[in-house]
Amino acid sequence: MKHFTHIADLGVPGVQSVLDQALHWKRYAPGAHLAGKLLGMVFFNPSLRTRASFEAAMLRGGGNALVLDVGNGVWKLEDRTGAIMDGDRPEHIKEAIPVLGRYADALAVRTFGALLDDDADAADPVLNAFRALAGVPVISMESAREHPCQGLADMLTLRENFEDTHRLPVTLTWAPHIKPLPKAVPHSFLLSAAAAGCEVRVTHPPGFELHPGVLAEAQDYARESGGSVTVTHDRKAALAGSRAVYAKAWGPDTHQVSAADAPARIAAHEDWLVDAAVLAAAQDPVFLHCLPVRRNVEVADAVLDGKASRVIDEAENRFHVQRVLLHRLLNPDA
Repeated sequence: MKHFTHIADLGVPGVQSVLDQALHWKRYAPGAHLAGKLLGMVFFNPSLRTRASFEAAMLRGGGNALVLDVGNGVWKLEDRTGAIMDGDRPEHIKEAIPVLGRYADALAVRTFGALLDDDADAADPVLNAFRALAGVPVISMESAREHPCQGLADMLTLRENFEDTHRLPVTLTWAPHIKPLPKAVPHSFLLSAAAAGCEVRVTHPPGFELHPGVLAEAQDYARESGGSVTVTHDRKAALAGSRAVYAKAWGPDTHQVSAADAPARIAAHEDWLVDAAVLAAAQDPVFLHCLPVRRNVEVADAVLDGKASRVIDEAENRFHVQRVLLHRLLNPDA
């Protein structure tokens, strides 16, 4: 595994292998398996769990991390090909990325989508530039298309609660928000759950479709893993018999709804708030959310504070899957 930026870098067997090792290492810590290694972390967007969990994985593994916040103590970076650089971005990623690759053993990158064109976001131009230019392994801390470490942490949480995820019924439900959000997290839950063999039900209001390329990829994984993927606007049907409910807000399909109209379209579906009645429609489920979460906008207090909630376990599991991924990237011959 040269890079880990998308679930496709692992495939179905790789997802299972990472989860198996993460479960083992969660019980039996591996020690200083990253001794002498340096991870360069480049943040184009803010973070809490992602930054803390990656730094913790490096430090507890005996390595170190160099954290760079673009535009805050670090030059703003231009990423457009052929740009006339007469604005507020004085350095281009074509120079910045290979320089950083000379300093660190691997680079981790966090870069959100622009939310103006779903196809452009799905192409992941900034993350793929890092892959092409870094000269060292690259790992995603969330991109315009996917948040693969989050997806693996979600699956680790399901493995801990249900042991076997094959044909496990799980529901990914859209939730309202105060603004449009990227599709990276729902994309990665869908892809990871399909690769883990789950029976994945995706439910959202009309006009909030996930990217068709991601849906097609998930269908391919489901065929290989023995799982399934269905998409419906009928949330009640999607919840029936489900053992896990994953709530996440995301913006409208940009081919159907303009950026200017997106907030109003989201506001029209406030009734998609995930509350106790939503969980009651499933089959004694666990509840998942990637965090941060806007309480009583996306998810009701009663759900987040209730016995079904696994959001803290899920956040902890970011550390465990990332430790495995960093080991495989930084110790390829181990």
